[in-house]
Amino acid sequence: MSNTRLPLIAALACIAVIPAQAQTYPSKPVRIVVPFVAGGPYDELARLLGPHLTELWKQAVVVDNRGGAGGNIGAEAIAKSPPDGYSLLLGNAGPITINPNLLKKMPYDAQRDLVPVVTVSASPMVLVVHPSLPVKSVRELVSFAKTRPGQINYASAGVGNLQHLAMEHLQALSGIRMNHVPYKGAAPAFIDVIAGQCGLMFANITGAMTHINSGRVRVIAVSSAKRAAVLPQVPGIAETYPEFDITTWVGIFTPAGTPREINAKLQADFMTVLARPDVRERIASQGGEVVAATGEQLAAHIRRESALYAKVVQSSGIKPE
Repeated sequence: MSNTRLPLIAALACIAVIPAQAQTYPSKPVRIVVPFVAGGPYDELARLLGPHLTELWKQAVVVDNRGGAGGNIGAEAIAKSPPDGYSLLLGNAGPITINPNLLKKMPYDAQRDLVPVVTVSASPMVLVVHPSLPVKSVRELVSFAKTRPGQINYASAGVGNLQHLAMEHLQALSGIRMNHVPYKGAAPAFIDVIAGQCGLMFANITGAMTHINSGRVRVIAVSSAKRAAVLPQVPGIAETYPEFDITTWVGIFTPAGTPREINAKLQADFMTVLARPDVRERIASQGGEVVAATGEQLAAHIRRESALYAKVVQSSGIKPE
C-alpha cells in the first residue's frame, strides 16, 4: 500500500473538526469483529488496539471473533449490523477484495455495504524457498523455472488465498509456470516447504522470520514495493517487476449508513491510538508498519486491489474449492 500512505502527521492534519453531534460517541461498549479465529495475528492486533481505545473512549471495547468462510462470516455480520458506530470490522483483503472476485455468490457487497474508516497497518509477505532450490533472487528463480516448466511445486494456504494469487501474479508477469500445491492453512504449507516437499511459497513475514534466521528457508524477496524494515537487505519483487506490489493490510470498516461524523471521529481516534510509540513498536516487531491512511485512501486502494485480483483470478482460471 505504499502508494496510499501519507506521513502520520499529514494524515492527522487532514481530519476535519468533528461535528458536535458525534462528541457524545461512544456512550456504550463498542464491538470490533475479527473475521478470523482467536489467537491469530488479526486477533492480536485487535486486542492491542482495544485497551487504548477503551482508555480514550472510557467505554469497553469488545473483540468478537467470527471466523469462517475466508472472513465472510464476520464481514457479513458487520455489513448487516445497525449503522450506529458500535459495530466495527477489522477487515483485510480476504473478505474485501479477494472473495468478491473469487466467489460467484457473496452474502454482502464489500464496496457497497462496508465503509472504509482507516487503514491500521500493512506488511509484506516474504517469498521463501527451500535451501535445496538453487536460487537466491527473483531473476534466478525465473531463469530456473523457465527451464523446468510445471516441475517446481509451490505451496499456499489454499486455493484463492492471497499467497496463491500473489504467485499467480508473479508467474503472469514473468512468464513462468509452476505447480500449485494448496494446503488447508498456511502452517502446514510452510512446514512442507521447510521439509523440502515444496520448493517455495509466499509466507507471512511474522511467522517466517524465525525460520529465515535459522536458515531453514531462504528469503529471496518481499511482496511489497517498499523493502521491509526487518529485512532491509531483501529486495522487493517490484525491483525486478515494477507492477508487483502486494501487501497484507488491515483496516477498520463500519456498516453502510453509519453517520459520516461518527466515521470521522472513529478515523481520528484510531489515528490517535496508532500514533502511540508503543503501538507502532509492537506492530513493527511483528514485521508490520503502521499506515494510518484515511478512509478515502483505503477505499481507493481497495478499488485498485480488487481490479488486480479480478484480473489474476480471470487470467489464471482459479476456481474456489
